[in-house]
Amino acid sequence: MRAAMARQLSRIMRPDDANIAGNVHGGTILKMIEEAGAIISTRHCNSQAGEPCVAALARVERTDFLSPMCIGEVANVSAEITYTSRHSVEVQVNVMSENILTGAKKVTNKATLWYVPLSLKNVNKVLEVPPIQYARKEQEDEGKKRYEEQKLDRLETKQRNGDVILPVINPDRQTKEPHTVGYSQSSLIHLVGPSDCTLLGFVHGGVTMKLMDEVAGIVAARHCKTNIVTASVDAINFHEKIKKGCVITVSGRMTFTSNKSMEIEVFVDADPFVDEPRERYRAVSAFFTYVSLSKEGKPLPVPQLLTETEDEKRRFEEGKGRYLQTKAKRQAQMQQAAQQ
Repeated sequence: MRAAMARQLSRIMRPDDANIAGNVHGGTILKMIEEAGAIISTRHCNSQAGEPCVAALARVERTDFLSPMCIGEVANVSAEITYTSRHSVEVQVNVMSENILTGAKKVTNKATLWYVPLSLKNVNKVLEVPPIQYARKEQEDEGKKRYEEQKLDRLETKQRNGDVILPVINPDRQTKEPHTVGYSQSSLIHLVGPSDCTLLGFVHGGVTMKLMDEVAGIVAARHCKTNIVTASVDAINFHEKIKKGCVITVSGRMTFTSNKSMEIEVFVDADPFVDEPRERYRAVSAFFTYVSLSKEGKPLPVPQLLTETEDEKRRFEEGKGRYLQTKAKRQAQMQQAAQQ
């Protein structure tokens, strides 16, 4: 089977998609990216005779927000399948904003998502993926390398996934010092309803990512007291499915600040107490990076995070390592591009 043709979704950005400064929420864009990925991967997995299935999101690779999107612009989201393993599909998604008054276009996001096909008859059964044909052998080899890398990273993430964030719903912030972890730490509680779910009755990955971005944005805004926008999202790993009827707690805390950016760690914990009573479990985890902007949209300095406990200091140093690694990688890419 040949690689799937690119699929495109388009939607005009409305006021309820944006913050008070008119910039579209990162979570809104992530939700559109996931919708495009889910459509193309589900179509592909049902392209051959066999058991009907729905493609479930397993992972989103690091995603950078290259430029802001504003109210009134049209978001054009295109998706293409670039690799298949026996039980997973890699989808590349590009997002372009379009000013329909001037015709000006710009790329705002590029993302890579991984899906697995789940049987409609048995949600715990992962089906085989129809293979695609590659134009060159190198494309298949590169895709296999990406597959192995993300598989390894998912295992490493699971090993550190036992960390706990206690929900913070109505904290007494007046007793906490500004710019500390406890001052900005935030939580959101959401009851999973039918509109949040797939045909299988489990939450869409895009819905979860939108809630995570919302909580991360609240943490960043409380820390800076300014307009903030999503700059990037590190790999998002979906560890377990979230079923309709669950109550999910989305919690975020500041882990690191540089001069102009903030890293927020976000966890999603699920309480499936309606049909299937069991203990709360960790469903999703990720790191979000935000920047602070002035009213004119110019970058502002970020207040330094004040760490108080040994765990906070450890997380700060780990965040610093991720920041320096990303910065070095970006500089290497710029040098490589300049030499070409």
